[in-house]
Amino acid sequence: MGVNAGSPDRILIWGAGAIGGSVAAYLRRAGLNIAVVDANAAHVQAIRDRGLVVTGPIENFTQVLPALTPLEVTGVWPAIFLCVKALHTEAAARELAPHLAENGVVVSLQNGFNELVISEIVGGARTMGAFINFGADVIEPGVVQYAGRGAVVVGELDGRATERLARVHRALLHFEPAAITTENIWGYLWGKMGYGALLFATALTPDSIVEVLDSPPERPALTALASEVMAVAAAEGARPMGFNGYDPAAFGPKGTAAAIDASFDAMVAFNRRSAKTHTGVWRDIAVHHRKTECDAQFAPILDLARRRGISLPHVERLVSLMRRVESGALPQSLENLSLLAGGESKSGEVSPAP
Repeated sequence: MGVNAGSPDRILIWGAGAIGGSVAAYLRRAGLNIAVVDANAAHVQAIRDRGLVVTGPIENFTQVLPALTPLEVTGVWPAIFLCVKALHTEAAARELAPHLAENGVVVSLQNGFNELVISEIVGGARTMGAFINFGADVIEPGVVQYAGRGAVVVGELDGRATERLARVHRALLHFEPAAITTENIWGYLWGKMGYGALLFATALTPDSIVEVLDSPPERPALTALASEVMAVAAAEGARPMGFNGYDPAAFGPKGTAAAIDASFDAMVAFNRRSAKTHTGVWRDIAVHHRKTECDAQFAPILDLARRRGISLPHVERLVSLMRRVESGALPQSLENLSLLAGGESKSGEVSPAP
């Protein structure tokens, strides 16, 4: 498949979807020794047949690169970028573990606290955290729309500055020139979960990210969601980091109405610049008709909250509503945000109990 097994800096990207496909195409184009793995045989075959097609407002190009299914992977790799959805993390980590070099590293280019799951399987010393907020979608097998730039941050779980962190960062600079390293990767992951809660809420509706975040009537329920996540972060002693308009302090205990509105306005401005109008969660429901990452992403936060006796009524309602929308028991509707707020829909349906 054109992979040089002797290269000391080769990277295996496990999951060639929106995240992994976008990153892989740029890194391979820059001359790095990259191969991709994906469980979708049609996607893999399309990449083999014509290369990985990247479309969108940033640029359009086709990149030839080796593409494998999990059963076709051989040998060991010094770096594996894990780019699957959170609900597939455990299975993917177990599949890739035999192919990770003894002193290799798995980099979690995902949403959620997947580093916890990965480290249980390959070990904390072989796990690195990453935070991403760029916009991308798989449009069809072999085609990824890279819709908008966003933050890319990578860091060791213990905050150390290491040579392998520097290598991973240098690689990611080929994808996002503004990518940075951090000693506080957990802070970025907590920040993304606060912002992510807002994005999950938008997927309960047919409306775009901008339409929901820019709607004053919806902001109180959305604010409550982010504030609950930030409350758990505070209890855990985390220092949530802001990015692309999301200001964690605005949704913290000392946040003001003015700061909250300013953050919403900044998030709206950021998302207006992207060709990605709806979340990947929305696509899972409306296009692919499959389960979302909701349970996998929020389970750790709900567990931490229970241990500390913190009530998260809006987060619990979000998870409950998402399950019903995923199953088709509840349609995507703006009325779902009334249920999220703890009220009734126009049809008289009462919000599900947390």
